[in-house]
Amino acid sequence: MKRLFLTSVTLLLAVFAGELTPQSTPLSSASACTNFIVGKNASADGSVICSYNADSYGAFMYLYHYPAGKHQPGEMRKVYEWDTNKYLGEIPEAAETYNVIGNTNEWQVTIGETTFGGREEMVDTTGIIDYGSLIYIALQRSKSAREAISVMTALVEQYGYYSEGETFTICDPNEAWIMEMMGAYVPDSLKQSLKPAVRKQLGRTVWVAMRVPDDMICGHANQSRITTFMPAKKEKKGQETVLWSKNVVSYARLMGWYDGRRDEDFSYNAAYAKPDFSGRRICDARVWQFFRRYADGMDRYLPWAEGKDPDAEPMPLWVKPNKLLTVQDVQAAMRDHFEGTPFDVSDQSRDKNDIGGGIWQMPYRVTPLYFEIDGKKCFNERPTSTQQTSWTFVSQMRSWLPREIGGCFWFGNDDPNMVAYTPVYCCATQQPDCYSGKGADDITFSMDNAFWVENWVSNMVYPRYSALFPDLKQVRDSLEASYFFTQKGIEQIAQTKEGAERVDFLTKYTCMQADNMIKRWRQLATFLIVRHNDMARRPVDEKGNFKRGKYGLGATVERPGMPESFRRELINRTGNKLIKPAE
Repeated sequence: MKRLFLTSVTLLLAVFAGELTPQSTPLSSASACTNFIVGKNASADGSVICSYNADSYGAFMYLYHYPAGKHQPGEMRKVYEWDTNKYLGEIPEAAETYNVIGNTNEWQVTIGETTFGGREEMVDTTGIIDYGSLIYIALQRSKSAREAISVMTALVEQYGYYSEGETFTICDPNEAWIMEMMGAYVPDSLKQSLKPAVRKQLGRTVWVAMRVPDDMICGHANQSRITTFMPAKKEKKGQETVLWSKNVVSYARLMGWYDGRRDEDFSYNAAYAKPDFSGRRICDARVWQFFRRYADGMDRYLPWAEGKDPDAEPMPLWVKPNKLLTVQDVQAAMRDHFEGTPFDVSDQSRDKNDIGGGIWQMPYRVTPLYFEIDGKKCFNERPTSTQQTSWTFVSQMRSWLPREIGGCFWFGNDDPNMVAYTPVYCCATQQPDCYSGKGADDITFSMDNAFWVENWVSNMVYPRYSALFPDLKQVRDSLEASYFFTQKGIEQIAQTKEGAERVDFLTKYTCMQADNMIKRWRQLATFLIVRHNDMARRPVDEKGNFKRGKYGLGATVERPGMPESFRRELINRTGNKLIKPAE
Protein backbone atom coordinates (compact mmCIF):
# COMPACT_ATOMS: atom_id res chain seq x y z
CA MET A 1 0.00 0.00 0.00
CA LYS A 2 2.81 2.40 0.91
CA ARG A 3 4.63 1.62 -2.31
CA LEU A 4 1.53 2.38 -4.38
CA PHE A 5 1.06 5.64 -2.48
CA LEU A 6 4.66 6.74 -3.09
CA THR A 7 4.39 5.88 -6.77
CA SER A 8 1.26 8.01 -7.09
CA VAL A 9 3.00 10.95 -5.43
CA THR A 10 6.02 10.58 -7.71
CA LEU A 11 3.76 10.66 -10.78
CA LEU A 12 1.97 13.71 -9.43
CA LEU A 13 5.23 15.60 -8.97
CA ALA A 14 6.34 14.55 -12.43
CA VAL A 15 3.18 16.00 -13.98
CA PHE A 16 3.79 19.35 -12.33
CA ALA A 17 7.51 19.35 -13.14
CA GLY A 18 6.53 19.17 -16.81
CA GLU A 19 7.83 15.63 -17.32
CA LEU A 20 4.38 14.20 -18.07
CA THR A 21 1.28 15.61 -19.70
CA PRO A 22 -2.04 14.78 -18.03
CA GLN A 23 -4.62 13.30 -20.40
CA SER A 24 -7.39 15.59 -19.18
CA THR A 25 -7.58 18.62 -16.96
CA PRO A 26 -5.87 17.07 -13.97
CA LEU A 27 -6.52 19.79 -12.66
CA SER A 28 -23.82 33.48 6.66
CA SER A 29 -25.42 32.33 7.20
CA ALA A 30 -22.71 31.69 9.79
CA SER A 31 -24.62 32.22 13.02
CA ALA A 32 -23.18 29.25 14.91
CA CYS A 33 -19.55 29.04 13.90
CA THR A 34 -16.12 28.25 15.36
CA ASN A 35 -12.71 29.92 14.83
CA PHE A 36 -9.35 28.81 16.24
CA ILE A 37 -6.12 30.87 16.03
CA VAL A 38 -2.45 29.87 16.38
CA GLY A 39 0.32 32.47 16.70
CA LYS A 40 3.47 32.00 14.62
CA ASN A 41 5.60 31.01 17.63
CA ALA A 42 2.93 28.54 18.75
CA SER A 43 3.05 26.61 15.46
CA ALA A 44 5.47 23.84 14.54
CA ASP A 45 6.86 25.57 11.44
CA GLY A 46 6.38 29.27 12.22
CA SER A 47 3.09 29.58 10.33
CA VAL A 48 0.27 31.73 11.54
CA ILE A 49 -2.75 29.38 11.42
CA CYS A 50 -6.45 30.11 11.72
CA SER A 51 -9.58 28.08 11.10
CA TYR A 52 -13.29 28.55 10.53
CA ASN A 53 -16.32 26.26 10.49
CA ALA A 54 -19.16 28.15 8.76
CA ASP A 55 -22.25 26.64 10.37
CA SER A 56 -25.76 27.43 9.18
CA TYR A 57 -28.71 25.14 8.57
CA GLY A 58 -29.98 25.16 5.01
CA ALA A 59 -27.17 27.34 3.66
CA PHE A 60 -25.58 26.37 0.35
CA MET A 61 -22.06 27.77 0.34
CA TYR A 62 -19.02 27.40 -1.87
CA LEU A 63 -15.47 28.68 -2.34
CA TYR A 64 -15.82 32.37 -3.19
CA HIS A 65 -13.55 34.02 -5.74
CA TYR A 66 -13.00 37.70 -6.49
CA PRO A 67 -10.41 38.37 -9.22
CA ALA A 68 -7.88 41.18 -8.82
CA GLY A 69 -8.88 44.33 -10.63
CA LYS A 70 -8.30 48.00 -11.44
CA HIS A 71 -11.29 50.33 -11.08
CA GLN A 72 -12.15 53.72 -12.52
CA PRO A 73 -13.02 56.78 -10.40
CA GLY A 74 -16.77 56.80 -9.75
CA GLU A 75 -17.14 53.04 -10.11
CA MET A 76 -19.50 51.70 -7.44
CA ARG A 77 -19.79 48.36 -5.70
CA LYS A 78 -23.23 46.99 -4.83
CA VAL A 79 -23.52 45.46 -1.36
CA TYR A 80 -25.77 42.45 -0.72
CA GLU A 81 -26.28 40.93 2.71
CA TRP A 82 -24.28 37.68 2.88
CA ASP A 83 -26.94 35.74 4.79
CA THR A 84 -30.02 36.69 2.74
CA ASN A 85 -28.79 38.25 -0.54
CA LYS A 86 -30.82 41.37 0.35
CA TYR A 87 -29.59 44.48 -1.44
CA LEU A 88 -28.29 47.00 1.11
CA GLY A 89 -26.77 49.77 -1.00
CA GLU A 90 -23.55 50.66 -2.78
CA ILE A 91 -20.13 52.12 -1.95
CA PRO A 92 -17.31 53.49 -4.12
CA GLU A 93 -14.98 50.80 -5.42
CA ALA A 94 -11.29 50.94 -4.50
CA ALA A 95 -8.83 51.92 -7.22
CA GLU A 96 -7.20 48.47 -6.97
CA THR A 97 -8.55 45.23 -5.53
CA TYR A 98 -6.62 42.03 -4.83
CA ASN A 99 -7.30 38.43 -5.77
CA VAL A 100 -9.45 36.65 -3.16
CA ILE A 101 -10.01 32.88 -3.06
CA GLY A 102 -12.18 31.64 -0.24
CA ASN A 103 -11.44 33.71 2.86
CA THR A 104 -7.84 34.48 1.98
CA ASN A 105 -6.20 36.80 -0.53
CA GLU A 106 -3.05 36.95 -2.63
CA TRP A 107 -1.18 38.60 0.30
CA GLN A 108 -2.09 35.67 2.60
CA VAL A 109 -4.48 37.83 4.64
CA THR A 110 -7.22 35.58 6.05
CA ILE A 111 -10.47 36.59 7.78
CA GLY A 112 -13.01 34.44 9.64
CA GLU A 113 -15.86 35.21 12.02
CA THR A 114 -18.38 33.98 14.56
CA THR A 115 -21.61 35.81 15.43
CA PHE A 116 -22.31 36.48 19.10
CA GLY A 117 -25.35 38.73 18.73
CA GLY A 118 -25.17 40.92 21.83
CA ARG A 119 -27.66 43.61 22.69
CA GLU A 120 -30.33 43.76 19.99
CA GLU A 121 -30.90 47.47 20.49
CA MET A 122 -27.39 48.22 19.23
CA VAL A 123 -28.04 47.04 15.65
CA ASP A 124 -27.90 49.88 13.11
CA THR A 125 -30.67 49.10 10.62
CA THR A 126 -29.58 52.08 8.50
CA GLY A 127 -26.15 50.57 7.84
CA ILE A 128 -25.33 49.22 4.39
CA ILE A 129 -22.42 46.88 5.18
CA ASP A 130 -23.08 43.53 6.82
CA TYR A 131 -20.44 41.30 8.41
CA GLY A 132 -20.07 38.97 5.41
CA SER A 133 -19.65 41.77 2.88
CA LEU A 134 -17.20 43.44 5.25
CA ILE A 135 -14.98 40.34 5.21
CA TYR A 136 -14.71 40.08 1.43
CA ILE A 137 -14.42 43.82 0.80
CA ALA A 138 -11.58 43.97 3.33
CA LEU A 139 -9.81 41.00 1.74
CA GLN A 140 -9.96 42.73 -1.62
CA ARG A 141 -8.39 45.89 -0.20
CA SER A 142 -5.78 44.74 2.36
CA LYS A 143 -2.15 43.62 2.26
CA SER A 144 -1.90 42.93 6.00
CA ALA A 145 -4.05 42.16 9.02
CA ARG A 146 -3.53 45.67 10.37
CA GLU A 147 -4.63 47.18 7.09
CA ALA A 148 -7.71 44.93 7.09
CA ILE A 149 -8.66 46.22 10.55
CA SER A 150 -8.24 49.79 9.32
CA VAL A 151 -10.32 49.12 6.19
CA MET A 152 -13.10 47.34 8.09
CA THR A 153 -13.47 49.92 10.83
CA ALA A 154 -13.34 52.86 8.41
CA LEU A 155 -16.01 51.32 6.18
CA VAL A 156 -18.53 50.67 8.95
CA GLU A 157 -17.92 54.10 10.47
CA GLN A 158 -18.70 55.74 7.15
CA TYR A 159 -21.50 53.49 5.87
CA GLY A 160 -22.88 51.86 9.00
CA TYR A 161 -22.72 48.27 10.24
CA TYR A 162 -25.89 46.34 9.42
CA SER A 163 -25.24 43.16 11.45
CA GLU A 164 -25.35 41.94 15.03
CA GLY A 165 -22.30 41.54 17.24
CA GLU A 166 -19.43 39.78 15.52
CA THR A 167 -16.01 38.41 16.46
CA PHE A 168 -13.55 38.46 13.57
CA THR A 169 -10.32 36.50 13.15
CA ILE A 170 -7.91 38.62 11.08
CA CYS A 171 -4.50 37.16 10.25
CA ASP A 172 -1.50 37.52 7.97
CA PRO A 173 1.85 35.66 7.86
CA ASN A 174 3.21 37.70 10.78
CA GLU A 175 0.28 38.61 13.02
CA ALA A 176 -2.99 37.20 14.32
CA TRP A 177 -5.76 39.46 15.61
CA ILE A 178 -9.19 39.04 17.16
CA MET A 179 -11.64 41.93 16.68
CA GLU A 180 -15.14 42.37 18.11
CA MET A 181 -17.63 44.79 16.61
CA MET A 182 -21.19 45.95 17.22
CA GLY A 183 -23.38 48.75 15.96
CA ALA A 184 -23.73 51.83 18.16
CA TYR A 185 -27.34 52.80 17.54
CA VAL A 186 -28.69 55.66 19.67
CA PRO A 187 -32.48 56.23 19.80
CA ASP A 188 -33.55 59.53 18.31
CA SER A 189 -35.15 60.60 21.58
CA LEU A 190 -31.81 60.25 23.37
CA LYS A 191 -29.81 61.69 20.50
CA GLN A 192 -31.92 64.86 20.39
CA SER A 193 -31.30 65.46 24.08
CA LEU A 194 -27.53 65.63 23.55
CA LYS A 195 -25.50 68.72 22.80
CA PRO A 196 -24.46 69.06 19.12
CA ALA A 197 -20.78 68.57 19.97
CA VAL A 198 -21.59 65.31 21.78
CA ARG A 199 -23.76 64.05 18.90
CA LYS A 200 -20.82 64.49 16.51
CA GLN A 201 -18.69 62.20 18.67
CA LEU A 202 -21.21 59.34 18.91
CA GLY A 203 -19.79 57.12 16.16
CA ARG A 204 -21.60 54.31 14.36
CA THR A 205 -19.82 51.24 15.77
CA VAL A 206 -18.06 50.10 18.94
CA TRP A 207 -15.13 47.78 18.41
CA VAL A 208 -11.93 46.43 19.96
CA ALA A 209 -9.08 44.59 18.17
CA MET A 210 -6.40 42.70 20.10
CA ARG A 211 -3.27 41.10 18.70
CA VAL A 212 -2.91 37.47 19.77
CA PRO A 213 0.59 37.01 21.28
CA ASP A 214 2.83 35.05 18.92
CA ASP A 215 3.31 32.16 21.36
CA MET A 216 -0.38 31.76 22.20
CA ILE A 217 -3.50 30.06 20.84
CA CYS A 218 -6.93 31.67 20.85
CA GLY A 219 -10.48 30.89 19.80
CA HIS A 220 -14.05 32.14 19.64
CA ALA A 221 -17.36 30.39 19.01
CA ASN A 222 -20.39 32.73 19.07
CA GLN A 223 -19.69 34.32 22.44
CA SER A 224 -17.94 37.68 22.80
CA ARG A 225 -14.52 36.93 24.33
CA ILE A 226 -12.91 40.34 24.90
CA THR A 227 -13.20 41.71 28.43
CA THR A 228 -10.83 44.45 29.67
CA PHE A 229 -8.39 45.47 26.98
CA MET A 230 -6.65 48.80 27.54
CA PRO A 231 -2.85 48.42 27.79
CA ALA A 232 -1.07 49.60 30.94
CA LYS A 233 1.25 51.83 28.91
CA LYS A 234 0.70 53.86 25.76
CA GLU A 235 1.87 51.92 22.73
CA LYS A 236 3.88 53.24 19.80
CA LYS A 237 1.90 54.03 16.68
CA GLY A 238 2.16 51.19 14.21
CA GLN A 239 3.25 48.77 16.94
CA GLU A 240 0.01 48.64 18.90
CA THR A 241 -1.20 45.32 20.26
CA VAL A 242 -4.64 46.75 21.05
CA LEU A 243 -6.82 49.05 18.96
CA TRP A 244 -10.32 50.34 19.78
CA SER A 245 -12.96 52.81 18.66
CA LYS A 246 -12.93 56.17 20.45
CA ASN A 247 -16.52 55.67 21.61
CA VAL A 248 -16.20 52.11 22.91
CA VAL A 249 -16.54 53.17 26.56
CA SER A 250 -18.43 56.45 26.19
CA TYR A 251 -21.24 54.74 24.27
CA ALA A 252 -21.76 52.25 27.11
CA ARG A 253 -21.81 55.13 29.62
CA LEU A 254 -24.33 57.03 27.48
CA MET A 255 -26.63 53.99 27.30
CA GLY A 256 -26.36 53.34 31.03
CA TRP A 257 -24.50 50.05 30.71
CA TYR A 258 -21.26 51.11 32.40
CA ASP A 259 -20.76 53.48 35.32
CA GLY A 260 -17.25 52.55 36.44
CA ARG A 261 -14.88 55.25 37.60
CA ARG A 262 -12.05 54.27 35.24
CA ASP A 263 -12.22 53.55 31.50
CA GLU A 264 -9.40 51.05 32.02
CA ASP A 265 -11.76 48.79 34.00
CA PHE A 266 -14.32 48.63 31.18
CA SER A 267 -15.14 45.11 29.94
CA TYR A 268 -16.38 44.87 26.35
CA ASN A 269 -18.44 41.72 26.72
CA ALA A 270 -19.79 42.60 30.17
CA ALA A 271 -21.35 45.75 28.67
CA TYR A 272 -22.39 44.53 25.25
CA ALA A 273 -22.72 40.72 25.28
CA LYS A 274 -22.57 39.29 28.80
CA PRO A 275 -21.93 35.53 28.79
CA ASP A 276 -25.01 33.57 29.92
CA PHE A 277 -25.55 29.80 30.07
CA SER A 278 -25.76 29.48 26.29
CA GLY A 279 -22.74 31.70 25.77
CA ARG A 280 -20.67 29.49 28.03
CA ARG A 281 -21.95 25.91 27.58
CA ILE A 282 -23.03 26.08 23.95
CA CYS A 283 -20.30 28.46 22.74
CA ASP A 284 -17.26 28.94 25.00
CA ALA A 285 -17.17 25.20 25.74
CA ARG A 286 -15.88 24.65 22.20
CA VAL A 287 -13.00 27.04 22.84
CA TRP A 288 -12.35 25.40 26.21
CA GLN A 289 -12.01 22.02 24.50
CA PHE A 290 -9.57 23.45 21.92
CA PHE A 291 -7.47 24.86 24.76
CA ARG A 292 -7.80 21.61 26.72
CA ARG A 293 -6.48 19.55 23.80
CA TYR A 294 -3.26 21.55 23.57
CA ALA A 295 -2.71 23.40 26.88
CA ASP A 296 -2.23 22.35 30.49
CA GLY A 297 -4.45 23.27 33.43
CA MET A 298 -7.72 23.73 31.56
CA ASP A 299 -9.74 21.62 34.02
CA ARG A 300 -9.58 24.74 36.16
CA TYR A 301 -12.06 26.35 33.74
CA LEU A 302 -14.46 23.41 33.48
CA PRO A 303 -17.02 25.19 35.71
CA TRP A 304 -16.95 28.12 33.28
CA ALA A 305 -17.56 25.84 30.31
CA GLU A 306 -20.36 24.02 32.16
CA GLY A 307 -22.19 27.34 32.32
CA LYS A 308 -24.09 26.71 35.56
CA ASP A 309 -22.02 28.46 38.25
CA PRO A 310 -22.48 32.24 37.91
CA ASP A 311 -19.31 32.82 39.94
CA ALA A 312 -17.08 30.48 37.92
CA GLU A 313 -13.64 31.81 37.00
CA PRO A 314 -13.76 33.17 33.43
CA MET A 315 -11.67 31.42 30.81
CA PRO A 316 -8.69 33.42 29.45
CA LEU A 317 -8.80 34.92 25.96
CA TRP A 318 -5.68 32.99 24.96
CA VAL A 319 -3.38 30.33 26.43
CA LYS A 320 0.10 29.01 25.77
CA PRO A 321 0.06 25.52 24.22
CA ASN A 322 2.07 22.63 25.65
CA LYS A 323 3.29 21.73 22.15
CA LEU A 324 3.83 23.47 18.84
CA LEU A 325 0.76 22.97 16.68
CA THR A 326 0.61 21.79 13.07
CA VAL A 327 -2.08 22.32 10.45
CA GLN A 328 -3.13 18.72 11.13
CA ASP A 329 -3.56 19.51 14.82
CA VAL A 330 -5.92 22.35 13.99
CA GLN A 331 -7.83 20.17 11.52
CA ALA A 332 -8.24 17.58 14.29
CA ALA A 333 -9.58 20.28 16.63
CA MET A 334 -12.16 21.29 14.01
CA ARG A 335 -13.37 17.66 14.03
CA ASP A 336 -13.80 17.53 17.80
CA HIS A 337 -16.84 16.10 19.61
CA PHE A 338 -15.74 16.85 23.19
CA GLU A 339 -13.89 13.54 23.30
CA GLY A 340 -12.69 12.68 26.80
CA THR A 341 -14.66 15.41 28.58
CA PRO A 342 -17.90 15.47 30.60
CA PHE A 343 -19.57 16.85 27.45
CA ASP A 344 -18.43 13.93 25.25
CA VAL A 345 -21.05 12.98 22.64
CA SER A 346 -18.82 10.44 20.89
CA ASP A 347 -18.74 7.64 23.47
CA GLN A 348 -22.01 6.29 24.85
CA SER A 349 -20.07 4.04 27.23
CA ARG A 350 -19.19 7.16 29.25
CA ASP A 351 -22.89 7.70 30.01
CA LYS A 352 -25.15 4.78 29.19
CA ASN A 353 -28.20 6.92 29.86
CA ASP A 354 -27.32 9.32 27.02
CA ILE A 355 -29.02 7.73 24.04
CA GLY A 356 -28.88 10.89 21.90
CA GLY A 357 -26.47 9.33 19.40
CA GLY A 358 -28.85 6.53 18.49
CA ILE A 359 -28.14 2.85 17.87
CA TRP A 360 -25.02 3.55 15.83
CA GLN A 361 -23.69 6.11 18.29
CA MET A 362 -23.21 9.14 16.11
CA PRO A 363 -21.24 11.93 17.86
CA TYR A 364 -23.88 14.46 16.77
CA ARG A 365 -27.21 15.54 18.19
CA VAL A 366 -30.44 16.25 16.40
CA THR A 367 -31.32 19.93 16.40
CA PRO A 368 -32.63 22.31 17.58
CA LEU A 369 -30.24 22.82 20.48
CA TYR A 370 -33.07 23.47 22.92
CA PHE A 371 -36.25 21.49 23.48
CA GLU A 372 -38.90 21.16 26.18
CA ILE A 373 -40.04 18.11 28.12
CA ASP A 374 -42.85 18.42 30.68
CA GLY A 375 -42.33 22.16 30.83
CA LYS A 376 -38.57 21.89 31.45
CA LYS A 377 -36.20 23.54 28.98
CA CYS A 378 -33.50 21.06 27.94
CA PHE A 379 -30.48 21.28 25.64
CA ASN A 380 -28.13 19.24 23.49
CA GLU A 381 -24.35 19.55 23.66
CA ARG A 382 -22.88 21.55 20.79
CA PRO A 383 -19.40 20.31 19.77
CA THR A 384 -17.10 21.99 17.24
CA SER A 385 -17.80 19.40 14.55
CA THR A 386 -21.47 19.64 13.62
CA GLN A 387 -23.69 18.54 10.77
CA GLN A 388 -24.72 22.07 9.76
CA THR A 389 -21.24 23.16 8.64
CA SER A 390 -21.49 24.44 5.06
CA TRP A 391 -17.75 24.79 4.58
CA THR A 392 -14.63 24.69 6.71
CA PHE A 393 -11.08 25.94 6.33
CA VAL A 394 -7.70 25.87 8.03
CA SER A 395 -5.52 28.68 6.67
CA GLN A 396 -1.73 28.36 6.76
CA MET A 397 0.20 31.63 6.32
CA ARG A 398 4.02 31.50 6.00
CA SER A 399 6.21 34.60 5.97
CA TRP A 400 9.42 32.93 4.74
CA LEU A 401 8.01 31.79 1.40
CA PRO A 402 7.03 33.84 -1.65
CA ARG A 403 3.51 35.01 -0.92
CA GLU A 404 1.93 33.03 -3.77
CA ILE A 405 3.27 29.84 -2.14
CA GLY A 406 3.12 30.83 1.52
CA GLY A 407 -0.67 30.95 1.75
CA CYS A 408 -2.16 27.45 1.70
CA PHE A 409 -5.88 27.51 2.43
CA TRP A 410 -7.09 24.01 3.37
CA PHE A 411 -10.77 23.80 2.38
CA GLY A 412 -13.69 21.40 2.76
CA ASN A 413 -17.31 21.85 1.72
CA ASP A 414 -19.14 20.14 4.62
CA ASP A 415 -18.71 19.06 8.24
CA PRO A 416 -14.90 18.86 8.79
CA ASN A 417 -15.18 15.38 10.27
CA MET A 418 -16.75 14.20 7.04
CA VAL A 419 -14.45 15.79 4.43
CA ALA A 420 -10.86 15.78 3.28
CA TYR A 421 -9.37 19.28 3.43
CA THR A 422 -7.88 20.01 0.01
CA PRO A 423 -5.08 22.57 -0.57
CA VAL A 424 -6.09 25.88 -2.19
CA TYR A 425 -3.21 28.29 -2.80
CA CYS A 426 -3.90 31.93 -2.03
CA CYS A 427 -2.82 33.05 -5.51
CA ALA A 428 -5.30 30.76 -7.31
CA THR A 429 -7.05 32.74 -10.03
CA GLN A 430 -9.97 30.36 -10.47
CA GLN A 431 -12.12 28.12 -8.32
CA PRO A 432 -12.01 24.37 -8.79
CA ASP A 433 -15.24 23.50 -10.63
CA CYS A 434 -16.53 21.39 -7.75
CA TYR A 435 -16.17 24.33 -5.34
CA SER A 436 -17.61 26.96 -7.70
CA GLY A 437 -21.34 26.58 -7.12
CA LYS A 438 -22.00 26.11 -10.85
CA GLY A 439 -25.18 24.21 -11.62
CA ALA A 440 -26.26 23.91 -8.00
CA ASP A 441 -27.84 25.88 -5.19
CA ASP A 442 -29.51 25.22 -1.86
CA ILE A 443 -32.34 23.26 -3.50
CA THR A 444 -30.58 21.95 -6.62
CA PHE A 445 -28.40 18.84 -6.24
CA SER A 446 -25.45 18.26 -8.57
CA MET A 447 -23.07 15.31 -8.80
CA ASP A 448 -20.39 17.79 -9.89
CA ASN A 449 -20.71 19.97 -6.79
CA ALA A 450 -18.60 19.25 -3.70
CA PHE A 451 -21.17 20.62 -1.24
CA TRP A 452 -23.82 18.21 -2.45
CA VAL A 453 -21.62 15.17 -3.01
CA GLU A 454 -20.00 15.54 0.40
CA ASN A 455 -23.41 16.05 2.01
CA TRP A 456 -24.72 12.99 0.17
CA VAL A 457 -21.99 10.89 1.75
CA SER A 458 -22.17 12.41 5.23
CA ASN A 459 -25.93 12.03 5.40
CA MET A 460 -25.55 8.33 4.67
CA VAL A 461 -23.00 8.06 7.47
CA TYR A 462 -24.67 10.10 10.22
CA PRO A 463 -27.52 7.74 11.15
CA ARG A 464 -25.28 4.63 10.98
CA TYR A 465 -22.12 6.30 12.16
CA SER A 466 -20.24 3.51 13.95
CA ALA A 467 -20.86 1.15 11.00
CA LEU A 468 -20.04 3.49 8.08
CA PHE A 469 -17.65 6.12 9.44
CA PRO A 470 -14.54 3.85 9.51
CA ASP A 471 -14.78 3.52 5.72
CA LEU A 472 -15.14 7.28 5.26
CA LYS A 473 -12.28 8.01 7.66
CA GLN A 474 -9.93 5.68 5.79
CA VAL A 475 -10.54 7.55 2.52
CA ARG A 476 -10.43 10.96 4.18
CA ASP A 477 -7.16 10.32 5.98
CA SER A 478 -5.54 8.70 2.95
CA LEU A 479 -6.32 11.74 0.78
CA GLU A 480 -5.06 14.20 3.36
CA ALA A 481 -1.88 12.19 3.92
CA SER A 482 -1.18 12.39 0.18
CA TYR A 483 -1.74 16.17 0.14
CA PHE A 484 0.70 16.79 2.99
CA PHE A 485 3.25 14.36 1.56
CA THR A 486 3.09 16.15 -1.79
CA GLN A 487 3.10 19.70 -0.43
CA LYS A 488 6.85 20.13 -0.01
CA GLY A 489 7.68 18.87 -3.50
CA ILE A 490 4.99 20.97 -5.16
CA GLU A 491 6.19 24.09 -3.36
CA GLN A 492 9.80 23.41 -4.32
CA ILE A 493 8.76 23.24 -7.96
CA ALA A 494 6.69 26.42 -7.56
CA GLN A 495 9.76 28.26 -6.28
CA THR A 496 11.59 27.54 -9.55
CA LYS A 497 8.90 29.50 -11.42
CA GLU A 498 8.19 33.23 -11.48
CA GLY A 499 5.22 35.56 -11.76
CA ALA A 500 2.28 34.41 -13.85
CA GLU A 501 3.87 30.99 -14.47
CA ARG A 502 4.00 30.31 -10.72
CA VAL A 503 0.41 31.48 -10.24
CA ASP A 504 -0.80 29.30 -13.12
CA PHE A 505 1.08 26.28 -11.75
CA LEU A 506 -0.44 26.58 -8.27
CA THR A 507 -3.90 27.33 -9.66
CA LYS A 508 -3.79 24.12 -11.72
CA TYR A 509 -2.53 22.14 -8.74
CA THR A 510 -5.35 23.54 -6.57
CA CYS A 511 -7.95 22.56 -9.17
CA MET A 512 -6.44 19.15 -9.78
CA GLN A 513 -6.55 18.11 -6.13
CA ALA A 514 -10.14 19.29 -5.73
CA ASP A 515 -11.15 17.46 -8.93
CA ASN A 516 -9.50 14.27 -7.70
CA MET A 517 -11.19 14.61 -4.32
CA ILE A 518 -14.71 14.81 -5.70
CA LYS A 519 -14.08 11.83 -8.01
CA ARG A 520 -12.90 9.83 -5.01
CA TRP A 521 -15.89 11.00 -2.95
CA ARG A 522 -18.35 9.85 -5.61
CA GLN A 523 -16.63 6.46 -5.53
CA LEU A 524 -16.94 6.46 -1.75
CA ALA A 525 -20.67 7.16 -1.99
CA THR A 526 -21.38 4.16 -4.20
CA PHE A 527 -19.01 2.00 -2.16
CA LEU A 528 -20.94 2.79 1.03
CA ILE A 529 -24.28 1.99 -0.63
CA VAL A 530 -23.07 -1.37 -1.89
CA ARG A 531 -21.09 -2.38 1.18
CA HIS A 532 -23.64 -1.43 3.84
CA ASN A 533 -26.86 -2.26 2.01
CA ASP A 534 -29.79 -3.36 4.22
CA MET A 535 -27.84 -2.84 7.45
CA ALA A 536 -25.51 -5.72 6.58
CA ARG A 537 -21.90 -5.45 5.40
CA ARG A 538 -20.25 -6.89 2.31
CA PRO A 539 -16.70 -8.12 2.98
CA VAL A 540 -13.74 -6.52 1.22
CA ASP A 541 -10.11 -7.56 0.76
CA GLU A 542 -7.04 -5.70 2.00
CA LYS A 543 -7.20 -3.37 -1.05
CA GLY A 544 -10.83 -2.45 -0.44
CA ASN A 545 -12.21 -4.54 -3.31
CA PHE A 546 -15.41 -6.50 -2.75
CA LYS A 547 -14.85 -10.21 -2.31
CA ARG A 548 -16.57 -12.81 -4.49
CA GLY A 549 -17.50 -16.35 -3.61
CA LYS A 550 -16.39 -19.58 -5.23
CA TYR A 551 -18.87 -19.32 -8.08
CA GLY A 552 -18.47 -15.62 -8.87
CA LEU A 553 -21.26 -14.08 -6.82
CA GLY A 554 -20.62 -11.56 -4.09
CA ALA A 555 -19.29 -13.12 -0.91
CA THR A 556 -21.77 -13.83 1.88
CA VAL A 557 -22.61 -10.64 3.74
CA GLU A 558 -21.62 -10.09 7.34
CA ARG A 559 -24.25 -9.08 9.91
CA PRO A 560 -22.44 -7.25 12.69
CA GLY A 561 -25.67 -6.11 14.32
CA MET A 562 -25.93 -3.35 16.88
CA PRO A 563 -22.88 -2.20 18.84
CA GLU A 564 -22.40 -4.32 21.97
CA SER A 565 -22.94 -1.43 24.35
CA PHE A 566 -26.35 -0.76 22.78
CA ARG A 567 -27.30 -4.46 22.82
CA ARG A 568 -26.42 -4.67 26.48
CA GLU A 569 -28.41 -1.56 27.35
CA LEU A 570 -31.36 -2.81 25.32
CA ILE A 571 -31.54 -5.98 27.41
CA ASN A 572 -31.03 -4.05 30.64
CA ARG A 573 -34.03 -1.86 29.81
CA THR A 574 -36.35 -4.58 28.49
CA GLY A 575 -35.68 -7.17 31.19
CA ASN A 576 -36.75 -10.70 30.17
CA LYS A 577 -38.79 -9.57 27.18
CA LEU A 578 -36.07 -10.32 24.60
CA ILE A 579 -34.26 -13.16 26.42
CA LYS A 580 -34.78 -16.51 24.75
CA PRO A 581 -36.02 -19.14 27.21
CA ALA A 582 -33.95 -22.25 27.87
CA GLU A 583 -35.13 -25.33 25.97
